[in-house]
Amino acid sequence: MTLHRGLPRQSPGSDRTTRHLLSLAALAGPLPERPRVLDLGCGPGRASLLLAEEAGARVTAVDLHEPFLDELREAAAARGLGDAIQAVNADMGVLDGPAFPDGSFDLVWAEGSAYSIGFDTALARWKRLLAPGGVLVASDCEWVAERPSAGARAFWDPRYPLRSRADHAAAAVAAGYDVLGAYLQPESDWDEYYGPLSERVERADPAVPGMAGALATSREEIAVRRAHGADYGYTGYVLRPVDPRWRTRPETAADIAAVHAVNAAAFATGAEADLVEALREDPGAWLDGLSYVAEAPDGTVAAYALITRCHVGGAPAAALAPVAVHPRFQRQGAGAAVVRAVTDAARARGEKLLLVLGHPEYYPRFGFAPASRLGIRPGFQVPDEAMTALVLDDGARLPRGEITYPAAFGV
Repeated sequence: MTLHRGLPRQSPGSDRTTRHLLSLAALAGPLPERPRVLDLGCGPGRASLLLAEEAGARVTAVDLHEPFLDELREAAAARGLGDAIQAVNADMGVLDGPAFPDGSFDLVWAEGSAYSIGFDTALARWKRLLAPGGVLVASDCEWVAERPSAGARAFWDPRYPLRSRADHAAAAVAAGYDVLGAYLQPESDWDEYYGPLSERVERADPAVPGMAGALATSREEIAVRRAHGADYGYTGYVLRPVDPRWRTRPETAADIAAVHAVNAAAFATGAEADLVEALREDPGAWLDGLSYVAEAPDGTVAAYALITRCHVGGAPAAALAPVAVHPRFQRQGAGAAVVRAVTDAARARGEKLLLVLGHPEYYPRFGFAPASRLGIRPGFQVPDEAMTALVLDDGARLPRGEITYPAAFGV
């Protein structure tokens, strides 16, 4: 670690990215006034310092490399944050003992560090640390190209096999999380990491014990990024354990009557219930596995959400409609649970863009924003704030233009 000592970062990142991930965490609801934050693999603590200073957090910063923790302690003291940040030498893969009880943190943070124990292992082991309503922010390297180059694969496959955005989302869902947001870090984050590291590599003395190997590894890593950087990137995932009150799942044939009944009860007319039936019969619209229900504790269908195929400017996209909650279960979280579940399923199957025409005060809580900002518009007149879009893969090239809905929508 001598080569990295004193560098501002130990992985691609920036204060701007930390702030953006923090804003995505707010989709789970406002943080407490003084949130309890666990920063794992904190390195010299750039994120710890920002979270303490700007979010008012009480931060427990964990790393195994004591010189990094010393750097953090010194920086915290210099900023007057010594009482807000506790630097702890511990293994983030084995967080046992009285300092890490179950349910003790509002926010578990891991920028650029989960790879050291594996993304799936991190999600499984850290979940217990979250307080009710708590959020896990973890980043990982992933493929952003549909067909990564042979050069990129030759570097990554034997070291840390990368996955796609859809694979990461599926892993999060399998581990019992909702994906509140995913953010592909910009190229400037890599520059902020590799810039200082490159300068250090050029000045380092290869005669120092162990340095020659470290220099060769760093040079190769930087060269691969320059040659194949379009193939892979770092993505920050903002995750929250699923709401335990509602079991969500894809519908089965046994649910069809109940789905019809929920839609009929939730709306003033039977139009939405009939819409679902018509979409079910349209093979060009229906997407297997994206018709979801939320069950009440007694097993009855409490809520429903459907995603079907639409097009934007002739390119495939996805439409969320209808979303229905039986009147007995409205305003209790069933609707939010089923919307998050079907959105997660769409992301895990590789959908890139999700559109919804709905209440402008409801859907932004899931990350939806006016579609017009993306150059997307419906073929009929609606308030701009009601036609919204959620980007499921910000590494993909998104279509622009007019939305074409399946014929069953009648628009």
